[in-house]
Amino acid sequence: MTLKRSHWIAATLTLACTATASVSLLLRSPAQAEGSAPKHKDVPGTKRAITYSKDIAPILNQNCASCHRTGEIGPFALMSYADAKKRAAQLVAVTSNRFMPPWHADSHGEFQDERKLTADQIATIKAWVAAGSPEGDRAATPAPPKFPQGWSLGQPDLVLQPSKAYSLGAEGGDVYRCFVIPGGQAEDRYIAAMEVHPGNSKIVHHVIAYLDGSGKAKQLETANKDGQPGYTSYGGIGTTPSGAIGGWAPGNMPRLLPDGVGTLLPKGNDVVLQVHYHRSGKPETDQTKIGIYFCKKPVDKRLRIMPVAGLFAIPPGDANYAVQGFPMPLRSDATILGVMPHMHLLGKDMTVTAILPDNTTKALVKVPNYDFNWQTTYMYKEPVKVAAGTRLSLLAHYDNSTSNPRNPNSPPKKVTWGEQTTDEMCLAFVYYTLDNEKLTKGVTGQGGLEFGQRGGRAAALREFLKGKNP
Repeated sequence: MTLKRSHWIAATLTLACTATASVSLLLRSPAQAEGSAPKHKDVPGTKRAITYSKDIAPILNQNCASCHRTGEIGPFALMSYADAKKRAAQLVAVTSNRFMPPWHADSHGEFQDERKLTADQIATIKAWVAAGSPEGDRAATPAPPKFPQGWSLGQPDLVLQPSKAYSLGAEGGDVYRCFVIPGGQAEDRYIAAMEVHPGNSKIVHHVIAYLDGSGKAKQLETANKDGQPGYTSYGGIGTTPSGAIGGWAPGNMPRLLPDGVGTLLPKGNDVVLQVHYHRSGKPETDQTKIGIYFCKKPVDKRLRIMPVAGLFAIPPGDANYAVQGFPMPLRSDATILGVMPHMHLLGKDMTVTAILPDNTTKALVKVPNYDFNWQTTYMYKEPVKVAAGTRLSLLAHYDNSTSNPRNPNSPPKKVTWGEQTTDEMCLAFVYYTLDNEKLTKGVTGQGGLEFGQRGGRAAALREFLKGKNP
């Protein structure tokens, strides 16, 4: 469920093992180094002895179990005392430097589902391990959380998948395969959420669900003669899509949109799944599917996606190459629901900013430690209102030096924009609605540019280059 699932696991274990090599020093005071009894075995701020049952299990259940359980992305389980005790030193290492839980935004409670441990929680884990990782009263251990089986949001209203599995060879470059699936809708519908289930997490890197109302994608699939389902297209779907209904990348979790907001699935449109495959080194098959959850209440506003992008040619050896994005204009008052930054392996950090009509700025999200293997859509707890004339921009930095352990090139070489994992991108997808839209009253919003819509990104870039931004 990453660049390769094995890469994510290796990165986690490498960091943990490196830190664990000196973890005894991290856990011991000078007195302990001389053989005295462990110190700091109380819960921080209390006189009570720390135990797994009372203190550690609640932390792991709340912050770790969703990924660290059988069948999920975590490389090992953290659902029991035995699990936690086995990984005790590793828990100290990866929480002390905030490598885990994976949350890369510089945020303070403004986003949904923030995965961040407090300083006291980190100190509690450290103190527990220093005290010998005691279990405590087993009967007092809270039951591990229960998770939905299969679809995390429950059974979808509509499940779409290619007609048969796709076979990927062992060797070669990345593949972008497009699968055309009839949407089957006799009328316009609005989508509250889309959940992606990769058929083979070893090779599926990301998925984008486009819309095609022209039938041209189906023609491309029919014209394909390689005997496999779908067709290959590097960049988009090989024709102008009529829209997009969402995407998935490692780290993105499905969420229901707020009541009254939905993503349009027009009647008669095909859904085109563009699946990015990264080879595992042996033959693999995949049949990725998506689950669609329709809105159950009237929709007043359609979710729109503004792409903010920057162009670049990153020179070899530059450890802090800066890219300034093209400011994208909003012609009408808008409400921003969330932001998804996107770079590849050289990406270091990104700040997405709203330049307000008075030229003051508001940071929409700051990601000081970008991680290609864990990409997140940062959705606000309280949506952000911006006025007409606001421009959306970004500033990103890249590390194309030998000191970047993720650099795919040794020695480093010039890297430009491209679809391959070893290429780069500089994008932020801004999810928003238009305040002047009142669909329940028959009023369609005006004043936005969108990803996936005809002329959307291209028109926005042309407008920037012509100096037409407000």
